Amino acid sequence: MICCGFMWKSGGEDLQGFYPVREECVADVPRTRFKSRAGKTLSARKWHAAFTGDGHLDMERVLRRIQRGGIHPSIKGEVWEFLLGAYDPDSTFEERNKLRNHRREQYYAWKEECKNMVPLVGSGKFVTMAVVAEDGQPLEESSVDNQEWVVKTAITDKRVLQWMLVLSQIGLDVVRTDRYLCFYESESNQARLWDILSIYTWLNPDIGYVQGMNDICSPMIILLEDEADAFWCFERAMRRLRENFRTTATSMGVQTQLGMLSQVIKTVDPRLHQHLEDLDGGEYLFAIRMLMVLFRREFSFLDALYLWENFVSADVGYGIQSKQVCIIRRTTEHEQLLRTGSEVT
Repeated sequence: MICCGFMWKSGGEDLQGFYPVREECVADVPRTRFKSRAGKTLSARKWHAAFTGDGHLDMERVLRRIQRGGIHPSIKGEVWEFLLGAYDPDSTFEERNKLRNHRREQYYAWKEECKNMVPLVGSGKFVTMAVVAEDGQPLEESSVDNQEWVVKTAITDKRVLQWMLVLSQIGLDVVRTDRYLCFYESESNQARLWDILSIYTWLNPDIGYVQGMNDICSPMIILLEDEADAFWCFERAMRRLRENFRTTATSMGVQTQLGMLSQVIKTVDPRLHQHLEDLDGGEYLFAIRMLMVLFRREFSFLDALYLWENFVSADVGYGIQSKQVCIIRRTTEHEQLLRTGSEVT
């Protein structure tokens, strides 16, 4: 397997313009180091050349290119649909168009179902205040803050009530998601993120909504113009990551990964492990967020996507379920490069 080479050297195309940062936030956001490089980064030309006449994709060829230099932002969305397994590389253009149309119809049917329960779904607005009491009774005082919509009758269906109770938490997290990006200055873009998370939560009552899902979903909203396409990419990512968000009274979803991280650090850097033990950090609880959302908040938006692309392309099933040793190794390389500015080969 080709090792990832992080493209931090001077030169290359500056890609920050694809995901502009709000001027007042520039000083507080990690500087983007990734740059596109001719002959290494998967370009639009190389991407289109990887398809046969009827649409079959040479996935092995694409993966090699991604591992060498990531994906150019101009095509990230369509490439990610294959990386996450939304489409089979062996399918044809016609087959994918049929599947895409079917999925869009299905998504908008689910959206209409949710809208019938909460009219704000699909309205371009979203809630940040509770819409119903925990016992299912209306909360009229929240109507102004919730875009003049309020539950008018008691909710007796347990599944509906469980869903409605979490809508405000989703809204609060949406407001905090990637708020340094100009993209989310638009309330309609925030509402699209809220819609997808709300619909996913409705369809998956066993796991519901957990903080951090917003960080996984946000790139899909930004990379894919059609909301339904973004939903299906998020759904494919969550198939692999959902156990990270499953928490009980006695265990955390990422507990296994934390244990593995502890063992790896103990092996490769015993002094660091002992230092953390001395600081009562031997359980590596500080890494929960890193593992749960795959380092989304540790790096700039573009650098985090590049890191994800290496995780994904290294996985045999093209999914986002990366092997934890690979994650730790590649993240160590990432941090080393941020310090030295060198390139790993």
